[in-house]
Amino acid sequence: MMNDELIPAELIQILRTARRVVVSTGAGTSAESGVPTFRDAQTGLWARYKPTELATPAAFRRNPRLVWEWYAWRRELVTKAAPNPGHLALVQMQALMPELTLITQNVDGLHQRAGSQQVIELHGNLTRTKCADNGYLVDSWPPTEDVPPHCPHCGGLLRPNVVWFGESLPEETLFQARAAVRQGDLFFSIGTSSFVQPAASLPFEALDSGAKVVEINPDRTPLTAHAHFALYGKAGEILPTLVKLIWS
Repeated sequence: MMNDELIPAELIQILRTARRVVVSTGAGTSAESGVPTFRDAQTGLWARYKPTELATPAAFRRNPRLVWEWYAWRRELVTKAAPNPGHLALVQMQALMPELTLITQNVDGLHQRAGSQQVIELHGNLTRTKCADNGYLVDSWPPTEDVPPHCPHCGGLLRPNVVWFGESLPEETLFQARAAVRQGDLFFSIGTSSFVQPAASLPFEALDSGAKVVEINPDRTPLTAHAHFALYGKAGEILPTLVKLIWS
């Protein structure tokens, strides 16, 4: 656990009085559970591919089987992963604070498995499937040897319910996230590089709205110089320390 003395006393006081908190998490949060980030090298059969060459609509049109099988491999990795202390601390914070909205760029569902409620998933969820033609979520389909399988409603190809490079975020999802940010008085940016848009703009919207901004990350990012508090380290160490200091 992180040394208590490294947490600024001012931040502790702000947390104790905060009414509307917004937390935005990125790939670093899941990496602590062993989920590879897009910046990590591919392994095994996938070592010769770049993720940016597979997670696009063009790649799916060109070779839908390849893309489907890559996401099947990623789903298997996620299934084997477990929520880490950072995920669990956020569950505690959501239960203890008057209002905490959790926004994530991660598509692994680990926040929900940890117990977080009403998570806003900016980039979708790879454990869910939708029709590539009409966008309808599909829970099941008849047994088939087709890869990828076909939509049981219209016959179109099925694909992961994630936002690919070159696609826009769902308007309603982005609206909910921005509305929460504008109403918050404290914003956490956790485990994100602060490069991927539009998620990277959220802490700056929080600053414009008068909120205090806290960054938790092992390294400096484009946000660091603008944040009121920058805590260097792993979320799985820092967040449990915050919970202990404020609510023990």
